[in-house]
Amino acid sequence: PDGAAMLSGSQLPPNSASLAMAYAGHQFGSFSPQLGDGRALLIGELIDKNGNRKDLQLKGSGPTPFSRGGDGKAAIGPVLREYVIGEAMHALGIPTTRALAATSTGDYIFREQPVAGAVLARVAASHIRVGTFQFFAARGQTEKVKQLADYAIKRHYPEITDSKDRYLELFRQVRDRQASLLSKWVLVGFVHGVMNTDNMTISGETIDYGPCAFMDHYDPDTVFSSIDEHGRYAYGKQPTIAQWNLARFAECLIELVVSGDRDAAVQLLTTEVSAFPAIYQAVWLNGMREKLGLSTVHEGDLELANQLYAAMQGQNVDFTQLFRELANVVRGHDVGAMALFDDPKAGFTDWLHTYRHRLSLEEQEAGLRATKMDEINPIYIPRNHLVEEALSAAGNGNMKPFKDLLEIVTKPYSLVQGAEKFAQPAPRETEKYVTFCGT
Repeated sequence: PDGAAMLSGSQLPPNSASLAMAYAGHQFGSFSPQLGDGRALLIGELIDKNGNRKDLQLKGSGPTPFSRGGDGKAAIGPVLREYVIGEAMHALGIPTTRALAATSTGDYIFREQPVAGAVLARVAASHIRVGTFQFFAARGQTEKVKQLADYAIKRHYPEITDSKDRYLELFRQVRDRQASLLSKWVLVGFVHGVMNTDNMTISGETIDYGPCAFMDHYDPDTVFSSIDEHGRYAYGKQPTIAQWNLARFAECLIELVVSGDRDAAVQLLTTEVSAFPAIYQAVWLNGMREKLGLSTVHEGDLELANQLYAAMQGQNVDFTQLFRELANVVRGHDVGAMALFDDPKAGFTDWLHTYRHRLSLEEQEAGLRATKMDEINPIYIPRNHLVEEALSAAGNGNMKPFKDLLEIVTKPYSLVQGAEKFAQPAPRETEKYVTFCGT
């Protein structure tokens, strides 16, 4: 009972010193010098069974100094959204914050209409963001930026603690983790939806699941967020935005990288920021090789991957289903993959010819190759229409659809008999899916 009380926010752990974190951030490109946890409370740190330190945070537990007139509470729908999508991301091998508990408060809170209230208990390697650094850098508080950087190094990158260039190395470490994270998002069709600098963690974890969603039919311009009117955070732009956010992080470190020589520091950091596209592309391409069942490196692999994306463009191809079907192509069965295209002859059949030639350059038994592909290409993702159905039912007191969805998406690579609907996109006549920020 005490544990349940602590996870719901009705009781604090003994000797805890809870706090709401301050941070700044660029939101859709515009800088806000003070944001902060308006509905979240850090209630402590835990050491897990592997010896890793974790933040324990409550979302929706009430007002904080940063609530800006809001009630600091959360509705059950957004709480369960973060729960199910975060757990799906973890099952897909994508670094993410995790949900420990979602608790109904029994209260109703007022948004457009009265909705059931809830509290999310989540854990993260930390909640330090690019925006946390921006909060102090914007105020010219270099010593506090240094203190924060030293803490981040000690907590997340202890191997560079004694490095002479540890602040430049900190940037490199964060950059590389973000390149890896973004490649994993893109490889499964995930759209974060609100890649503000206050939503980019130093640890390289995915954080904040408000307007996020998974893409059904491939389109690089896919946007789900109701407030992203100009497509700043569209699916295909996410790597570019990650680099932009990293440039803002680099600006915070200028005074630390080369003490007393700002121009030299800017030059060093600019070089490291400029390296991001190549680092990202290399990580993404390795991931694509795995999805395509390729075990060796060949010069034309990047072109092969890009040609597949080009073949999908405008063809209403379900992104997740296509990559899963490619294992059947390897087994000698093209029908399933071909059927996903409005007109496979518009580019996909030519791509298949090139793909088979590329496969012929490797000595690997087809069955083994296909099995490895099935282990990396999911059958199930949190389909947007099914997420909404589950959240709507939960709001009316029926948790079964939510539990069924959670069970499926946390085993994304294993075929479940009778679960065909969980692998299907929304019907084409369904209205364009829109997500919203906030709780």
